[in-house]
Amino acid sequence: MYLAGSKSRQDDGSTAVHPQVGRRAAGVGSTAIALGAVSLLTDLSSEMVTAVLPLYLVIGLGMTPLAFGFLDGVYNGVTAFVRLLGGHIADRWSQHKLVAGIGYALSAICKPFLLLSGTSTVALSATLAVDRIGKGIRTAPRDALISLSVDDAHQGRAFGVHRAMDTAGALLGPLAAFGLLWMLADAFDAVFIVSFCVATLGVLVLIAFVPGRGNVPVGAPRPTLRETVKILGDPAFRRLLIAATILGLATIGDGFLYLGLQDRMQLDAVFFPLLPLGSALVYLTLAVPMGRLADRIGRRLPFLLGNLALLGAYSTLLLPIDGPVLLVLLLLLLGVFYAATDGVLMALAGPGIPRDRRAGGMALLQTGQATGRLFAAVLFGAAWTFWGVTAAFAAASVVLLVVLLAAAVLIRPERSTAEEVA
Repeated sequence: MYLAGSKSRQDDGSTAVHPQVGRRAAGVGSTAIALGAVSLLTDLSSEMVTAVLPLYLVIGLGMTPLAFGFLDGVYNGVTAFVRLLGGHIADRWSQHKLVAGIGYALSAICKPFLLLSGTSTVALSATLAVDRIGKGIRTAPRDALISLSVDDAHQGRAFGVHRAMDTAGALLGPLAAFGLLWMLADAFDAVFIVSFCVATLGVLVLIAFVPGRGNVPVGAPRPTLRETVKILGDPAFRRLLIAATILGLATIGDGFLYLGLQDRMQLDAVFFPLLPLGSALVYLTLAVPMGRLADRIGRRLPFLLGNLALLGAYSTLLLPIDGPVLLVLLLLLLGVFYAATDGVLMALAGPGIPRDRRAGGMALLQTGQATGRLFAAVLFGAAWTFWGVTAAFAAASVVLLVVLLAAAVLIRPERSTAEEVA
């Protein structure tokens, strides 16, 4: 994908180098580590809320799975409408750090409004939408900063380190929520307020420690939205986008899996926030090794196998197993799915996108995923409501299997670094 452009940036002079990446690292680089610290705090904040949100909405407020599916779709899918805008503006202004910071700030500000929304579905939807708008704005500029800060051969490792730090926050978030609920019965208000404070700290760390030079060098390109969308003209990128989108259509939210576990095992409500810990621990353990493996053997195979692990997670709720075996197996497979797909997909796409359109190109890919997951959440919630939990997971498993086979055909093995340089 755009290999000529990738090679020219090595031969060209300083004007071709993006302003945020004047010094590129041969390994992980300080940018990925600094952004990892920001993501650690932000995910700690977000996962405090995410860990209790299904319980708060379905059990605390009495929502049906269909209503929860709608809100989960908003929570995960509304980003589809702002990712492209955030990525394009970051490229256009050459201000990846600034645009990412605006997104982080929006997500922090909305946390107290979860409490103020009460039982109003409209207010909760609006608050979750603002939170996800913030995530949509920041994700592509952040990933572009990481991708642009390292050479192509180390993309998987850099994203693996960032995702590992990000997941450390995801691991700590449910623990913090559990501790608050343990000390203060039904203390959802305390969870939301502490979440706001931690998210604010993440914004401050971004301002203080993430490098970002805003002045555009003379002669540096300022891509238009039309030029960004022209990336779709590349067949390899287009196939990857289609594959990511249809896989998103078969990816239901983690909350549904945890609710399925809670339904099967009849877990006490106080332990519900701990469920994400298992998958987060697996993700944290495997993120860096999986990124390094992807750099070594190619990123296509780990990405496809990661989605196969998600299919296994769905299937565990259909198998005649119960107790600790069910719990461990599902959380293990879910963690493998994230470790093998999240950063690996960005590492797979990044080197093939021109440097001056890196954020916009990644935003296109993320928009496809987010759009798919928006519909997946709503459709799965409807299936659970009208068909029951078993039939819903059976249908999700069949759809994911078909989509995974299609993705395996669509995504071609990427060329090695040696081939690109040659």
